[in-house]
Amino acid sequence: MRTVTDLLSANLHNVFGNRDAASRRAIIEQIYTEDVVFTDPEGVSTGWDALESKAGDLLEKVPSTFAFAEDGKRYTGPENGALAWTFGPEGGEPAARGIDIITVRDGRIATIVTLFAA
Repeated sequence: MRTVTDLLSANLHNVFGNRDAASRRAIIEQIYTEDVVFTDPEGVSTGWDALESKAGDLLEKVPSTFAFAEDGKRYTGPENGALAWTFGPEGGEPAARGIDIITVRDGRIATIVTLFAA
């Protein structure tokens, strides 16, 4: 079984930071519940297909040099976790900062709330 810490990392790096659509989809089906709900300032997306579109659309809009990086410690509880991140050119000034807050059900991510730094 994956830990909350493992899921936080996989969400950031293996899904939202993964530019290979086939491997991204495989990870999505492994680490999220089928009815996963993703909420960010742009709205709410539900299910694997919507989450895949969200990640793919984001990565298509930015230069290939952009990457996610963890921005501090991971915070975890039995069924919840939070991870701050930056997004921008590798080694450069971040274009965005935020935090992902997840809820885990049966060893998979059931909800993700993404907040952006103001």
